[in-house]
Amino acid sequence: MKVMVIGSGGREHALAWKLAQSKRIKKIYCVPGNGGTALEQKCENVNISDVKDIALFAKENNVKLTVVGPEDYLVNGIVDEFKKYDLKIIGPDKKAASLEGSKVFAKNFAKKYGVQTANYEVFDNYTKALDYLKNVKFPVVIKADGLAAGKGVTIVNDFSEAQEAVTNLMEKGIFSGAGKRIVVEQFLKGFEMSVFILLDGKSYRIFQTAKDHKKALEGEKGANTGGMGAISPHPEFKGELKRKIQRKIIEPTIEGIIKEKLEYTGILFIGLMIKEDEPYLLEYNVRFGDPETQAILPLLETDLLEVFEHVENRELENLKLKWKNAVSCCVVAASKGYPFNYEKGFEIKVNATSDISTIFFAGVKYKNGKLLTNGGRVLAVVELGKDILEARYRVYNSIKRVHFKNIYYRKDIGKV
Repeated sequence: MKVMVIGSGGREHALAWKLAQSKRIKKIYCVPGNGGTALEQKCENVNISDVKDIALFAKENNVKLTVVGPEDYLVNGIVDEFKKYDLKIIGPDKKAASLEGSKVFAKNFAKKYGVQTANYEVFDNYTKALDYLKNVKFPVVIKADGLAAGKGVTIVNDFSEAQEAVTNLMEKGIFSGAGKRIVVEQFLKGFEMSVFILLDGKSYRIFQTAKDHKKALEGEKGANTGGMGAISPHPEFKGELKRKIQRKIIEPTIEGIIKEKLEYTGILFIGLMIKEDEPYLLEYNVRFGDPETQAILPLLETDLLEVFEHVENRELENLKLKWKNAVSCCVVAASKGYPFNYEKGFEIKVNATSDISTIFFAGVKYKNGKLLTNGGRVLAVVELGKDILEARYRVYNSIKRVHFKNIYYRKDIGKV
């Protein structure tokens, strides 16, 4: 069988790596892939980006199943395009992808179906937004309505910070129009949790959980990033809290998807804030997380192709998921200066030993037989352990073997 993975990050390298372990798969097209997928077994990078061209390539090359990594392809309707050719693809259609593509759509959806979430107001007028912010209790959260590569959320502590955030989004358009509308949301203090749900259009299964570390600096400080590391499973997903998440978040979400007739076969990533033992929806993401996927997939014992086939064939109720009895810790190695300004083009060297951990490459290109840094988040190192202490000990020993100029990584992943 030939399959395709769309995207160029560490998440896509992890998906390709896991799919390559399936004995039934002989080739994986990575579109466009990166320096890591270029070297991964069974993988071939294909440099095309247009949705229609990708669909035609899949048809012409007899691709049996396609997995979409990044949200922008889904929001731009790649699933709808594939369906025109009767091609199998994992992910929601364009309308369903609005759960991530529009923060306003997601918040209104949550309110309509009783999904527990923070109070909010929506603005498409700069002056009205500032007038509202003059009278709120700080801190509050300001979110760009559209896609902003995981960086469109700002926590502001006073009116001055709020004015700067709103100006950047609505007036300066720093996210290419994603902030023409904004959501001003109640700030919730607690701890975060990522819950991943498999959907086949009629039923769902909880896939796995993770704890993401989004801030650039240790102690969860500094700017928001795409993610500096993750652990899996989340240690607090159990008991009464687990039951509350199912009752107050997951079940009304599934009810809403069915009632709204959203075409959704794929993975739904639900970002939660847990405040005083109560779960609140922070956001929906209509795809696998990054770097959560890198932490989760090494724990999965079930053939990932089998998982996707159960989703595509609407047979989730028959899927038997098997996980290793272990904890995973993933640490992202970034270029110094990320998520702002950083240099690229430095050679990556790994002092490999027989027990080197799993490395998933992201902002990396393969040129003249060398791996070179080519982005902010360069790679992720992943280790498993019987508990988080062992996993952390192993991953921080392993990441010392990875070298490139201006390497930066947090030392507290899994600790805070």
